[in-house]
Amino acid sequence: MSWKNELQRSRDAKKREKVKKEWKKIMIQLRSFFLVSLLMVFVASKQGETIKIGLLIPDKEALAAKHGAELAIRKANEKGGYSGIPFQLIVRSTEGPWGTGSMESVSLVFDDKVVAIMGSLDGRNAHLAEQVATKTKLIFLSAWATDMTLSKAFVPWYFRCLPNDRQQAISLIQEVYFKNKIKNVAIIGTDNNDSQIAMNTFIKIAKSMNVKPPEQFLYNVSDRNYQEIFTEIEKNSIEAILLFGKPAFASEIIPLFRQCNIKQPVFGSLSILDDQKASSSDWSILEDVIMTSSGQWFTGKGIAFQKEFQKEYGYQPGPAAAYAYDGINVIVEAIRSAKPHRNSILDDRDKIIDVFSKTNYSGITGGIQFDENGNRTGKVGLMKIKEGKPVQLKIKN
Repeated sequence: MSWKNELQRSRDAKKREKVKKEWKKIMIQLRSFFLVSLLMVFVASKQGETIKIGLLIPDKEALAAKHGAELAIRKANEKGGYSGIPFQLIVRSTEGPWGTGSMESVSLVFDDKVVAIMGSLDGRNAHLAEQVATKTKLIFLSAWATDMTLSKAFVPWYFRCLPNDRQQAISLIQEVYFKNKIKNVAIIGTDNNDSQIAMNTFIKIAKSMNVKPPEQFLYNVSDRNYQEIFTEIEKNSIEAILLFGKPAFASEIIPLFRQCNIKQPVFGSLSILDDQKASSSDWSILEDVIMTSSGQWFTGKGIAFQKEFQKEYGYQPGPAAAYAYDGINVIVEAIRSAKPHRNSILDDRDKIIDVFSKTNYSGITGGIQFDENGNRTGKVGLMKIKEGKPVQLKIKN
């Protein structure tokens, strides 16, 4: 073989080696591109995948519960959601004609495919949501309605994360009648449905605890019949006054007490604390009033929650925000504990319901457990407003 042929052969070998290396480089690049493409397709397919939790609020201005729930969802997702799937809050308002609560609940179940519904609603709308949950076998967690009849339907997947009217009545009766030795008591409420139910419950519980049933008065905001009520209070030698109604009612009638020199101690239920609006409570109006407490002002977790909430939304959270925050966390923890298959979470409702009934959660409003009817167990705390701040009271054992 001539030296020329040998040189050409060497050149061809080097050329083939160079081409081989180039092809190897191209194949590595193609493989990387293929893997990245597969990953992008996988991620894209998962982008719309969330675990949806429904929240029903009374109207679009009732933002307190929405903000509390949003904060809980955000923190749950910071911890990885459930098996990498994020939680998503779907908010619907029940504002509108009677029956809107049912329609919005149905939409949450069938259109949004939520895994659970939480309601920050009054009793009437909570009943509508409960009926839908009953028929669809979906967890309904009440985070505001205190009406006892909600739990008397004996629906195994109905739960309540705040004290009901009976529990609040017992706590107030023990404080008023037994601790303070007061005998003659007057209840003042409004014609609002929840107020009426709470008043009737209090009277029934008072009778069952062998104390003198209170005098009962209805305050009509439009007629402003307070003078008539105050005259009866004086005539009957009333020693203490209990209020059942909304914050607007309390903020109107309490100043009238002072104007008319009504000096009897005033007590109230949870409902007079919070109208669910995005604003800080005016504690000065409730000065010296003793009322049932949601408790988030007195726990380490609750104080941390208040600071974070204030920073995020610009106002101090009341009971509605606190119970919504705890409620979402209870739902999230139940899903995590039930360990449903990530591809069939909606089909594993029985697992979630079973775990939910065994809840033992330490929240910002205290320990949360449920009895056989879905009511939150435990004693109801009390507080008194002193110098514009809530002060925790010791409850009678």
